[in-house]
Amino acid sequence: MIYLRSGIFYLGYISSGVLASILACLIGPFISLNKRLKLFSLWPRFANWFLQLTCNIKVEIIGQENLPDEPCVIVSNHQGQWETFSMQYLFHPLCTLLKRELLFIPLWGWAMKMLNPIAINRSRPKDALIQTLEQGSNRLNDGMFVLFFPEGTRVEAGRVGKYARSGFELAKQNNVKVIPLCHNSGDCWPAHKFIKKPGTIKLYIGSAFYVRDSKESANEVRMWVEKKLSS
Repeated sequence: MIYLRSGIFYLGYISSGVLASILACLIGPFISLNKRLKLFSLWPRFANWFLQLTCNIKVEIIGQENLPDEPCVIVSNHQGQWETFSMQYLFHPLCTLLKRELLFIPLWGWAMKMLNPIAINRSRPKDALIQTLEQGSNRLNDGMFVLFFPEGTRVEAGRVGKYARSGFELAKQNNVKVIPLCHNSGDCWPAHKFIKKPGTIKLYIGSAFYVRDSKESANEVRMWVEKKLSS
């Protein structure tokens, strides 16, 4: 039954994603960025609803009262695919730091490009850092949240990788707060796995804070995530 449920989910997930991308590419060029962000967030909402319907995976958000009204940097652990789209409707307006190769994916990547992400070339880390700080500052000045996955790659459920400092440095240079996130999406939606396991994805939103030292803050948030995942 779990294979069947997972198969039904993927059928709806992929087909709706293709349809949403086509519509986004047709409509997106004719509306403002803010309206694009709101319109394009409808598909992630559907995907999570369909995930619960087919695979009995619920989403629980803890700490929504910690969200500030002003633009800030968001840092999240990275366990799989769930967090790459779910954040698009949980935080608005949102800019995501991502690999530029993702924008080459037909339809989906083209639609994502219209959301004005920060698309970096990870093979050139120095240039990527400069680009991140420059474009990230511009997005913050435009009143947007900027989302980072400091681990840089998906990490096995229950584990935490090394946290890069770039997101924390961006916050420090712009004198904005950092919001730490922690989730256990890999328990229900393991990376690179077909099976979806019933359960609850818990997303913890930590207290926002100003950065004094980017390295120290990166280590503190990493330890906070480790503690949340082990509790």
